[in-house]
Formats: sequence, C-alpha cells, structure tokens
Amino acid sequence: MAQNIRIRDWLIAAAVLAGIAAGVALAAQASTDGAHVPGPAYWSDGDSGRLADGTKFRLHDVDAPETGSMNQRGGAKCEAERELGYRAKETVLSLTRGKDLAVTADYGRDRYRRLVVDLSVDGQDLATLLIAAGSHAAWDYDGGAPKPDWCASRRPARLASR
Repeated sequence: MAQNIRIRDWLIAAAVLAGIAAGVALAAQASTDGAHVPGPAYWSDGDSGRLADGTKFRLHDVDAPETGSMNQRGGAKCEAERELGYRAKETVLSLTRGKDLAVTADYGRDRYRRLVVDLSVDGQDLATLLIAAGSHAAWDYDGGAPKPDWCASRRPARLASR
C-alpha cells in the first residue's frame, strides 16, 4: 500500500511538472509570435506596406512624403513631395532589402485597418534610421499632430511666407 502511495505521488508530481513545462513553452512561443517577420517586407511607400505574412502595416511615429498622384485623395500635395516620396521609398528599401525585420511594438490598427508598428532591422529601430537619413520626419501619427508639410520647404520664399 505504501508503494502505491509513492507511485501515485510520483505520478502527480510528474504531471504537475509536465504541465508547468508545457505552460512555460506556450508562454515563450506566445511572446515571440509575430515578433519576427520571416523575410523582407513589401513597401508600398516610405512608411507603409505589407509584412511577409501579408499583414498591412504602417510605421509608428514617422512620416514619409507621399508618392501618389496629386489628383488622388491622400496623394502628394506638390510634385516635389512625390519626388521626395520616391527617394524615401528607396531609402527604406535600401535599409531593409533582403533583411528579416522584427516587430518590436504593436500599437493596434489605424483608421485604414493597418497595423501600426515599430520595426527593427539588424537590431536597430527602423524609424530612427529613416529620420536620421533625412528621408522621413518624426510625426505623432496617432496623437493628432499635423502631418509634415513636405512642400513647404520646396516653395519659393515669397510663397512660403503667405
């Protein structure tokens, strides 16, 4: 009888330990799910695109000039902005081409249903790299700050002062 109790206690302890180990493994997997994007992102412009898994995203707290036509809603406000937008896209492409990206923060979805994220490339914050390169501007996207005016710096001085 004493031997049956020892075996039962051993089986209970083994089951508890196995449950703890399974819980730790699931927690570790959950904390890394979505943190690593296997493969490069597709960039539709300088600050948004699709992650390797197809998720639409937008970089948090950074803005790039628009590349869309001046005749379309949400497009560039002037031809200079479009030119800057293509340069911004090339900058983000050159920094991320062939690299795996990591989502380091997820801020939820924006009004266009894109996931607003911080991304890192080679362990460095991508938005910080883009701002330092001069192709992008810091912008409190979800805080209601006005969008940077990419045309203002390109206007002749007499027009900019109006």
